Amino acid sequence: MKKILIFGGIIVLLFAALGFITTYQNNKKAEDNVYGKSELRASTIELLDDPNYQNIILPDELEEKLNNKEDLIVYFFSPECSHCQRATPELMPAAEEVGVDIEQYNILEFEEGWNDYKIESTPTLVHFKDGKEVERTVGANTKDAYKKILTDWQS
Repeated sequence: MKKILIFGGIIVLLFAALGFITTYQNNKKAEDNVYGKSELRASTIELLDDPNYQNIILPDELEEKLNNKEDLIVYFFSPECSHCQRATPELMPAAEEVGVDIEQYNILEFEEGWNDYKIESTPTLVHFKDGKEVERTVGANTKDAYKKILTDWQS
């Protein structure tokens, strides 16, 4: 019985150490992140170095651009959304090929975006003109479909 308690204690200590190390590594990765937050969800941390997620816009920045009546396209996504995981690698290269700049709003980290922009599901791509929404598309598309949408929105 004594051996079982010792082994059980060792196993508990190993899991605690593993949990500590994982948390420490995630905190190190998240230091000085583009989100300006001290704590990020693990799924967001995984995207910090992903080339498809390098144009993040923060809520205050988006609000400022819209108040300044700027034209922009915003991609509302969640790192945990399986549809977004399929859509982003199609959308971002399509935007680059068409020459369109897309702002990326992480709705998992900034949940106020659901209500502020009437987002019902992700991925959602919204076209703003003069600071007002003029069009949106919801759901994952192919690269060619995104190229057509973005080309039409540029006209």
